[in-house]
Amino acid sequence: MKRQIPILDFGRFQTDKDSFVNELGKGYEEYGFCGITNHGIPDEIIENAYSVFKQFFALNESEKNAYHIEGNGGARGYTPFGIETAKDSEHPDLKEFWHVGRELNPSDPRYTEMEKNLWVSEVPHFKEHALALYNALDQLGSSILEALALYLKLPQNYFSDKVNYGNSILRPIHYPPIKTDTKSVRAGQHEDINLITLLVGSNESGLEVLSRDGEWIPVTTIEGTIVVNIGDMLQRLTNHILPSTTHRVVNTPGESSNHPRYSIPFFLHPNSEFLIETLDTCISEENPNKYPTPITADDYLRERLIEIGLIKA
Repeated sequence: MKRQIPILDFGRFQTDKDSFVNELGKGYEEYGFCGITNHGIPDEIIENAYSVFKQFFALNESEKNAYHIEGNGGARGYTPFGIETAKDSEHPDLKEFWHVGRELNPSDPRYTEMEKNLWVSEVPHFKEHALALYNALDQLGSSILEALALYLKLPQNYFSDKVNYGNSILRPIHYPPIKTDTKSVRAGQHEDINLITLLVGSNESGLEVLSRDGEWIPVTTIEGTIVVNIGDMLQRLTNHILPSTTHRVVNTPGESSNHPRYSIPFFLHPNSEFLIETLDTCISEENPNKYPTPITADDYLRERLIEIGLIKA
């Protein structure tokens, strides 16, 4: 029997809380990844978002490049094909992507701190459908953090005031058809930077997760599942109790690599000033503090963006 990441019904967080929290936490301790079904996000929100993002990626290069902002590390708008390179890789990933960030009202005290979103004038309803998915995943991510807080023996609302202004990112990705031999892969092996990542599009082949014993496990779930994984910030915060697992998107063999692939991860970040300081509940004689020097989320993010080539030192 092939190994696979745990798949859990999120409705159990309301009906069978203690058991669900324990299964979720144990699943993350072993794999760093879990699939979430019954998550409450309507199919229509996901389908509408996919529609407008595919329409954008179908534009010609000059139209797309008009939304590329030099010098902002791809924080908002379009990042062209072949720019991002996985940490420690010599070859750029075979992908292009778009970034949507948190949308604040001008009256919000943090309005001036947040990068402003770009919206695609050539695609009707782009802003409407992008923000609908952003907000739905932001809410789901906050609920998953509630479950993880309980697993870590923290108050259920521990993360609520630590992520409410986080610079979380919705990243629709287009992996074009692979027509020639290349040393690059669609996404080189890496770990995510943030607290948790919620992935829409896990039913497409190519995503693989590295197990603790060095086996690459394919992740292909049923339609409608959202795959949620631990990022480096939460790994650091929990002293590696919840591991940030290496993963990649491979060039699948045969005909499938000749077709485009799309996915939409949502990278949930803490507020920029949040101090990533090892949780007391995650330190013990058997697991001493691996990170005695804390770091703010903003400083940690900058370090990692330099490593993957999105910004310069």
